[in-house]
Amino acid sequence: MSDRRVAITGIGVLSPVGNELEQFWDSLVEGKSGIGHITNIDASNFACRIGGEITDFDPKIYFKNPKDARRTDRYGQMAMAAAKMAYEDSGMEECNFDPFRFGCMVGSGIGGLMTLEKQHEVYLNKGPSRVSPFTIPMMIGNIASGLISMEYGLCGPNMSIVTACATANNNIGEAWRMIKFGDADIFLAGGAEASISAMGLAGFASMKALSLRNDDPVRASRPFDKDRDGFVMGEGAGVVVIEELEHAKARGAEIYCELAGYGVSADAHHMTSPHPEGVGAGRCMDMAMRHAGVNPSDVDYVNAHGTSTFLGDICETKAIKDSFGEHALNGLLVSSTKSMTGHLLGAAGGVELAACVQAIRTGTVPPTINLENADEECDLDYVANHSRQKDVKVALSNSFGFGGHNATLIVKSMD
Repeated sequence: MSDRRVAITGIGVLSPVGNELEQFWDSLVEGKSGIGHITNIDASNFACRIGGEITDFDPKIYFKNPKDARRTDRYGQMAMAAAKMAYEDSGMEECNFDPFRFGCMVGSGIGGLMTLEKQHEVYLNKGPSRVSPFTIPMMIGNIASGLISMEYGLCGPNMSIVTACATANNNIGEAWRMIKFGDADIFLAGGAEASISAMGLAGFASMKALSLRNDDPVRASRPFDKDRDGFVMGEGAGVVVIEELEHAKARGAEIYCELAGYGVSADAHHMTSPHPEGVGAGRCMDMAMRHAGVNPSDVDYVNAHGTSTFLGDICETKAIKDSFGEHALNGLLVSSTKSMTGHLLGAAGGVELAACVQAIRTGTVPPTINLENADEECDLDYVANHSRQKDVKVALSNSFGFGGHNATLIVKSMD
């Protein structure tokens, strides 16, 4: 791989704790939960009735043609919102750029589930001839990348990787790889998800994957706590502009940090459960550190996958201890921002990378809230309940998905 370096020059976040980057970050630092009772659908008959919903969201303002918002599933609307924020944050709208060198990789773990549900109901009640002609384009998982490219005239590499909850990290990581290989200079990359729907809730609840702490939503997502009982579903989008470093410097871009490393692996173990010893996750982190040219002791902060599931939190803890050795117990800070946002599935990696960038930018590590009684097998420093000041030079973000997919990203300060 070439020595081309990759910078992050724009960030867009839409999350249950904030509809733009600064609001999102302030909420994380304050330990504010975005989990509440579900309002977008009638969840009264569901086992799980809580989630991290996006509020005060008007999708029309993120499209050049507001009518296009009506022809886009909620996940695509959120992807477009985060992409617009990142694009504008990067200053690209004021620059002339080669459209054939500007790519887009924004994925979704599930895609347009809400559209599928609504149009299936139309089919049942009114027959096949009444199903919308926009059904397929609205529900497919690659359409967000396509729509974003059309909105901004991006003719470079364009695709969407689907790896469940590792989706955003894989899309950002593979975009990084293409810049490193010289196939593009700039990408909009990340993930979006909107699956707080009837089938989304019912499906995950049937797997016994969701928290049932319906009487206390803000305390339901509790990674690494011994009383955790499953994850809380969230929705949103996280998109970054990543750019070849010299290209960014030449146009005078504000550079947040360097996207320095990317790791990817498979557990090859079970459809939904992680490897009990976390070996796939460990290999993934090791690869990312190798690409980034950092030693385990150089990493200051790990934004954990940390979903608040019984097996997942233990296995990730084991993986971190294996990969980081003595440093895991002596200086490394680990936290799960999912304790506040819930689990954004295919969008998780995008918003969590933004948290890593902000940790470097501000010298603050966000907490793991609701960590009141740590599991005996989860014995790292999880920055319990309150954010902490630390000079963060290197941060690592983990995302692991059903199917045994593992993806890790590393960001470094620009020295």
